[in-house]
Amino acid sequence: MDSWRNVPPVVGESDGRRKWLRCTVAPFINAEIFQARLSAPLFDNISTMGTNSTRGETDKFVLTANALHKALPKFHFSTQAVHADDFVSPHRAIAPAMHPAVNYRYTRDPDQLVEMENDDPNAPFDSHVYSRYTAPNSNRFEIILKTLFGYSTVSYASGLAAFNSMLILVNPKKIFITDGYHGVHGIIDIMHKLNGLQKLSLDDIDQAGPGDMIHVETPLNPTGEARNLAFFKEKARAVGAILTVDATLAPPPLQDPIQLGADLVMHSGTKYIGGHSDMLCGIVVIHPDRVQEGWEKTLREERQVLGNVMGSLEGWLGIRSLRTLFLRVTQQSRNVQGIVAWLHKGLEDRNSVIGRTVTKVTHSSIQKDALDEGWLQKQMPGGHGSLFSIWLKSREFAKRLPSKLYIFQHAASLGGVESLCEWRAMSSEDEDPLLLRFSLGVEDLEDLKADLLQGLEAFLTEDS
Repeated sequence: MDSWRNVPPVVGESDGRRKWLRCTVAPFINAEIFQARLSAPLFDNISTMGTNSTRGETDKFVLTANALHKALPKFHFSTQAVHADDFVSPHRAIAPAMHPAVNYRYTRDPDQLVEMENDDPNAPFDSHVYSRYTAPNSNRFEIILKTLFGYSTVSYASGLAAFNSMLILVNPKKIFITDGYHGVHGIIDIMHKLNGLQKLSLDDIDQAGPGDMIHVETPLNPTGEARNLAFFKEKARAVGAILTVDATLAPPPLQDPIQLGADLVMHSGTKYIGGHSDMLCGIVVIHPDRVQEGWEKTLREERQVLGNVMGSLEGWLGIRSLRTLFLRVTQQSRNVQGIVAWLHKGLEDRNSVIGRTVTKVTHSSIQKDALDEGWLQKQMPGGHGSLFSIWLKSREFAKRLPSKLYIFQHAASLGGVESLCEWRAMSSEDEDPLLLRFSLGVEDLEDLKADLLQGLEAFLTEDS
């Protein structure tokens, strides 16, 4: 699909929008290049992309920017991740700069000042005034996100900030949710205290009505198992409810919940989108029909007031991370399918190291009913998320195994390039003390298997 079809125009869109470059001396975008992108014809001949750019060759660079812009939908996901934001580059540096500025100067020409009661937060490529409204790094980050997801996206300071913004936007009387990230339930509890929001189980979905919110996390934390979004879409559509999805554990290119009928999709970008365990971020993706109804506009306006915008450093780190999203996620997906299959097979032999220490493994790749019914392959055509869980035969095994591993790090969170193992009792008193959650990184699969095997063998050696 042409993921740029919904990019809003910049110049002269409305009287309320700041006119191009009138109110700043530090524009986000090279004005000549971007203005030309809007007005000049796009070129089918991609060979113009080879033209070099210098200050004296702006016209040639315009040809390059326009040709690349038109070609983007034809490119592979990984190519889009590297080049989706080329057209907003204000200079010749290959790596984008980090802009920590909070505020930006207005023009010194009073004749060019435009009176406005309020800055328009829905002008993502316009000049900047104050970084709680818009900022160069976070805007550029959203440009890449829009291309990779194929839909309008809004970024936030964290995954919980993204969920909170969805909840405020939908403003339901009831929310249907089962399991999932504990922080989401914490926000729901706060909303119950403030406005009486009712929380019901997904098992009670037949009680949903118009305007209610059906929130589905898939794959599910911590089991890594998938839920059938087609089922929940039909339930939501039948009664006029809103379907929201937490797709944190299966980022692009693994699945597309919007295509499957979700109205809103959230990601804790701290995980796979960031991918390096060094940034907090949240993302909300909006169905095109809901964009037409003004949902993106409202989300941006409310973000400006709520103040839950991501910082400039996080925006810059996010740009860096998106460049390698495809490489990281596909490698992690290959790793998890390999190690889960190895563990699952090991359970069949009760005399093996795995069979003598592990009692259960959960992950979408071994979710037999879902695979037999066929919906899982349609829902996750790009592969499986890299989080899974195992249950050990004793609490002491589960508590001590992480300290016996060398490659796997004992830590919370998930989605980074490094593989993690967490004794889940450390995160919540409600978690099964036999449960260990694993998040696979990009290391070599055989090294990961060897590390886990030697850790399990260590228990048997100690017990003998």
